[in-house]
Amino acid sequence: MANKFSFQQILLNQLQIPIELLSKYKQLGLNEKEVMLVLQLLRFLQNRNDFPTPYELSLNVTMDEQECANLLRKLVQKNVLGIEKKENEMKQLSEAYSLDPLWEKLFLQEEKHEEQTIGTIFVVFEQEFGRPLSPFEIETINAWIDEDEIAPALIKAGLRESVLMGKLNFKYIDRILREWKKKGIHSVDQARNASKKFHTTQTTSNQENIPKRDTSFYYNWLEEED
Repeated sequence: MANKFSFQQILLNQLQIPIELLSKYKQLGLNEKEVMLVLQLLRFLQNRNDFPTPYELSLNVTMDEQECANLLRKLVQKNVLGIEKKENEMKQLSEAYSLDPLWEKLFLQEEKHEEQTIGTIFVVFEQEFGRPLSPFEIETINAWIDEDEIAPALIKAGLRESVLMGKLNFKYIDRILREWKKKGIHSVDQARNASKKFHTTQTTSNQENIPKRDTSFYYNWLEEED
């Protein structure tokens, strides 16, 4: 029974750390010390201490009180940490740290960027086709994004290849994207690497010295079907 209680306490006494924080903190201009201070703040907030002092924070890190105070100020300046005014039932005011600015940078801005990327993809298609897209064509692009879960950047890559191959039509682009998906290619970088391998093989096997246009980045995956 004692062991079960201990295990339960261990499981309950956990701190959930967003993966986005660990993978993107560098993009936000944060360093490892600042991230550690954020994690300590998150721990204090979880324990219902919403305004720990620099001294309290310094007891849990290898930084002294002054350095913790300086880092807190930098986090506020970088707009990843906020200080809010709180009022209790007795109408007494107090201050509290808020990590909402950080979460907004990590999550909401990413969503806005994705929305902007999706929005521009229709503009790119209309520019390449030289006309407004039909309702069916718009529905096709939305299906690639929503149903097939193809990244907008990869869809643009498929469009670019169809242009380079002189086969600008939705049926051909759809075949390109489906072939990429079948081959496990989900990013432009993967398409680029596969393209280089393909082009190297074609160059080696082809002994005829016939000038070809540069398709080192995008190439006709479906050449054998035409």
